[in-house]
Amino acid sequence: MIGDEPRIHPTARLEEDVVVGARTAIWDHAHLRRGARVGRDCILGEKAYLAPGVVVGDLVKINACAYLCAGVTVEDGCMIAAHVVFTNDVTPRATDPLVRRLRNSEPGPHTRSTVVRRGATIGANATIGPGLELGSFCMVGMGAVVTRDVPAHALVVGNPARVVGLVDREGAKVLNCDDTTFPASGTKVPCSDGGWLEVGLGVVTWHSSEAPSGDRP
Repeated sequence: MIGDEPRIHPTARLEEDVVVGARTAIWDHAHLRRGARVGRDCILGEKAYLAPGVVVGDLVKINACAYLCAGVTVEDGCMIAAHVVFTNDVTPRATDPLVRRLRNSEPGPHTRSTVVRRGATIGANATIGPGLELGSFCMVGMGAVVTRDVPAHALVVGNPARVVGLVDREGAKVLNCDDTTFPASGTKVPCSDGGWLEVGLGVVTWHSSEAPSGDRP
């Protein structure tokens, strides 16, 4: 019988002050830097890297070779696929302006924080720019380069990433749209699970199928 202790591969490296929740599995050669926090029932794949202070919620999957830099927060229920890379510096340079010495690699005034909201998915090989918010249950297509915030439930693809539709909590595409044809506020879109998405001013909200019938689309 498997208990509540996290399962940590002997080759994984956990630095000081790292916190790992119950039943979380950390696979070979993963590296969690000082102060990183990972919730319960997560999976961190081989060679995943969490920078100092990264926060990961519960029930999160982080696949092989994902790179989460300082300033990243991942909320509950997210999926970060293989080789996803987060960035946090808006003016990256290796040295001082006179090229006399290396810059410090610690977070500084140019560091920006990024948050991945509950239930979001980021596809393999995607790159996430600095200082962004990826909305709840959004989906970032594989190989996308995300340079601006992603609305909740939006599907984005390409370089730079652009909106091509809305997805429900199951990940099914329920509406084709783009930045110029994004549905108007008040639009209700049926979902595969019997619920629906309601579009507001700059926000998309999921509603349960248990809501009164008069409120359904």
